[in-house]
Amino acid sequence: MSLAEKAAQLGSVNADKLLDEDGNLDESALEEHLSDGVGHLTRIGGEGSLPPTEAARVTNEIQTYLREETRLGVPAIPHEECLSGYMGPEGTTFPQSIGLASTWDPDLVEEITGTIRTQLEAIGTKHALSPVLDVARDLRWGRVEETFGEDPYLVAAMACGYVEGLQGDGDGISATLKHFAGHSVGEGGKNRSSVEIGRRELRETHLFPFEAAVRTANAESVMNAYHDIDGIPCASDEWLLTDVLRGEWGFDGTVVSDYYSVEFLRSEHGIAADEEEAGVMALEAGIDVELPYTDCYGDHLVEAVEAGRLSEEAVDTAVRRVLSAKARKGVLDDSTVDAEAASEPFGTEAAEELTARAARESMTLLKNEDDLLPLVGEEIDSIAVIGPKADDAQELMGDYAYPAHYPEEEVELDATTPLDAIDARGAEFGFDVAFDQGCTTTGPATGRFDAAADAAADADVAVAFVGARSAVDFSESDRERVNMPSVATSGEGCDVTDLGLPGVQQDLVDRLNETETPLVVVVVSGKPHSIEKIAEEVPAVLQAWLPGERGGEGIASVLFGEHNPGGHLPVSVPRTVGQLPVHYSRKPNSANEEHVYVGSDPLYPFGHGLSYTDFEYREFALSADELAPAGTITAEVTVENTGDRAGHDVVQLYASADNPSQARPVQELVGFRRVSVEAGEARRVEFEVDASQLAFYDRDFDLTVEEGPYEFRVGHSASDIAASAPFEVTGTKEVPSTGRTYFAETNVADAE
Repeated sequence: MSLAEKAAQLGSVNADKLLDEDGNLDESALEEHLSDGVGHLTRIGGEGSLPPTEAARVTNEIQTYLREETRLGVPAIPHEECLSGYMGPEGTTFPQSIGLASTWDPDLVEEITGTIRTQLEAIGTKHALSPVLDVARDLRWGRVEETFGEDPYLVAAMACGYVEGLQGDGDGISATLKHFAGHSVGEGGKNRSSVEIGRRELRETHLFPFEAAVRTANAESVMNAYHDIDGIPCASDEWLLTDVLRGEWGFDGTVVSDYYSVEFLRSEHGIAADEEEAGVMALEAGIDVELPYTDCYGDHLVEAVEAGRLSEEAVDTAVRRVLSAKARKGVLDDSTVDAEAASEPFGTEAAEELTARAARESMTLLKNEDDLLPLVGEEIDSIAVIGPKADDAQELMGDYAYPAHYPEEEVELDATTPLDAIDARGAEFGFDVAFDQGCTTTGPATGRFDAAADAAADADVAVAFVGARSAVDFSESDRERVNMPSVATSGEGCDVTDLGLPGVQQDLVDRLNETETPLVVVVVSGKPHSIEKIAEEVPAVLQAWLPGERGGEGIASVLFGEHNPGGHLPVSVPRTVGQLPVHYSRKPNSANEEHVYVGSDPLYPFGHGLSYTDFEYREFALSADELAPAGTITAEVTVENTGDRAGHDVVQLYASADNPSQARPVQELVGFRRVSVEAGEARRVEFEVDASQLAFYDRDFDLTVEEGPYEFRVGHSASDIAASAPFEVTGTKEVPSTGRTYFAETNVADAE
């Protein structure tokens, strides 16, 4: 390979540079951008807005050009986004990640990403820029919705399910772990802002999910984060991208840049004088492929090598990784797909049912005073459906769903809104449905309040759908936006300083609550909101997150009791933004200290979720009262359904160290299991915990299991602990680099 051909393998080209206005390939652009080959094709289907058949056809044409018209004949790796489903025309949109995390069901996530895999494979994609492994603890951050929550153990478990479904047995789509690392804790809760955290917090909280996914799920790709950590941008951090990722963890896949992050070393961080210097920094740190197009690599790397500013060996190392990935993905053997069959996995009944099931299982019941829910259709004459989130399909989508990612474009949506689903039940049971938007998601207009309140007053029950609009927003903020009716306040680039409901939605709920009609509030949003007044005054509150294209069905199935809610919160819901951080695993001095007017406890704790039945825990026991520092211990509990209907519960196991040598979290999740229990029956849930799950970084920064007293706690949430049991770790031992166990083994059996 010539030096130019090598450098080309480390670059990329996006759809916008290759396609004309009609979505056809520009022949001159092929010659301009691909004559020496290329590493990745960026979002040909998604960015190109091509239906599946056309996406496959165009990708085939590009791959054929690379194979037949370039000297080396090396095809590219096409990649797409798929956080909540393939982010392109006709892709099935599943619940956003924060909703999937509420299911506490990695197996369901694996099933979902298995479906996503079939759609991506059909259009010729080999690589996906998902999942997000950021740990969400600053809820002002717009991208909270993209995460699996606040706890590194839960994030890691859900992410591993995602990777395993997408990659299959290695013959599927390469999953990309992002954003490496600590992207969720930028200053001020702002996207891409600087991160200032200690090494222990970085390791134990923010690197843990990545390490677990690399070592247990064999993730094939990692994407750097935008920000700097203590002054070192992640895109230029050799310690992070090479020493830790490859040296310590043994990662042998490809590292791809987050879009434009190499160039940001110059334009945003200011540590590179020009594109060449930025490219050299990123390559030497360990970034193999520059995305979304070649800006700082390509000719700049060639010039740097020829001038002696970059070793050709560094280029060769990255090229070997890219070519190895191409060999693993089979593009060197056959890079084309059957374009005529590309549409077959799209719009199937199986995919539709799966996204509906995922929506149902993500529903999290926060409050249900006097058993207002479930509603009984036969006993209702009329329902008032109110609010800006009730009848807009796009309001159900996360920021990386195709319609939300391109809100300016007209996208034909095949989706079920909450109003659609309630109307269908009205037709079935014979009750009337009155709808009034009441207000918009943002903006100050209250002109529809009277009509909305009248509709509620005339109904047997009112259901208010409120929340935040989600989108990717790269526009500049201005003061006039406060008057706009539908500004995105959740999603990438949509960071906020207030966690209250945006606009006048809280005022709308207050007005509805003044009527004598029983009120249910459904929060449809990608982030938790400070809804303390609603929690105090409204009898029933349902958190629906961003439930995807069949979200309306999922919501209605819970409202009318067709599905017993089993979702549990993956984040703590604060009373006010001023409480942050409010995650359950704070250290004692943070967890216990209070502000003048507000206590330390969240409004709703991590792991909280109600059901239409009752679960009782009994007979919590450990297999031993001592644990060797390289041994295992088993914790068992019986879960009994004491109600009159079947349901799902999430059994949560926490560990707490007594008098550790360092200030440690008050408790940490070490195991969980979603379990189905029939009415009047009981199941025995078993957790086998390895001692290395208790390890932390000691004063010498060695990962160590420390001797001393500990306690296991089993609970319905981090605050609702049903039982606890003490045990003793009998010695102190350093954990070998390859000897760590990341997850408890769980087993469920019928109780005797």
